[in-house]
Amino acid sequence: MASIRSFRTFLSVARHGSFAAAGKEIGLTAAAVGLQVRALEEELNQVLFDRGPRSVVLNTAGRKAVPQIEDLLARFEALANPESQDELSGRVVMGALVSTLMGAFADALWTLKQRYPALKVQLFAGLSSDFVHQVERGELDAAIVTQPPRALASSLVWTPLYNEPMVLVVPRRPHFDLPGKPLDALREAPFIRFDRHTWTGHLVDGVLAECGVSARDELELNSVEAIVEIVRQGFGISIVPQLANAHWENDEALRVIRLRGVSVERCVGLVERTRHSRMAFTAAIKEYFAGRPVRVRQG
Repeated sequence: MASIRSFRTFLSVARHGSFAAAGKEIGLTAAAVGLQVRALEEELNQVLFDRGPRSVVLNTAGRKAVPQIEDLLARFEALANPESQDELSGRVVMGALVSTLMGAFADALWTLKQRYPALKVQLFAGLSSDFVHQVERGELDAAIVTQPPRALASSLVWTPLYNEPMVLVVPRRPHFDLPGKPLDALREAPFIRFDRHTWTGHLVDGVLAECGVSARDELELNSVEAIVEIVRQGFGISIVPQLANAHWENDEALRVIRLRGVSVERCVGLVERTRHSRMAFTAAIKEYFAGRPVRVRQG
């Protein structure tokens, strides 16, 4: 009969996409991980992964098994630790935009970790669009992402948590002629653009459209932190979400400008499956932000 250990091995392989990476996490060789997975598949009488030369990918049966096995493990952990049944404990695997760790989500995570010391949160950095697919496949319990530009699968739910204004950032010591008026600067100065294929990149396009200007693109990056650093060094200007804990207003190399008449904001929220084993944790995250105003821009 399948053991708790084989269930944990299955979930590790599902997260990492390879027997070798899963083995490093749980302290087994790749061969031993493969044997456990095959034994579990034989026990369940179904193949759970599509195997490739260097990786393994959950198939339909495997994706369906993830939330059920997560639920079994959560129930086992609660049974094995009765003193923790009224508290959040155990491991949660989440995706989070790096920029959210400089924003309000970092405060929420710190507060929960202080309140529930038995809680262990494993974070992975990446892009919102990738996180949504990973949550849907069960590779992540949940993820902190920007507001999806289109409807999600029926198995997923997205909850808005907080908003960040989109602002213009310019260097105090530019290596180029910087016009004094913000709209002139957007037209004439070298523009460091957030990757237009990302969800945040779509918001930047929205800001430029509301301003009625076309920027002179110099570089295109998918990191708020990298963009701001390039601006600080004087090589261009940019439009980025204003991060709660970045304290750019105190930066001697940077100016932050709120653009008049711009209504675009980045709404940051939590995406999760409609049913999963870590709903107590995601409920605590949502409760943390419940008293804060969340304004989701329509259209």
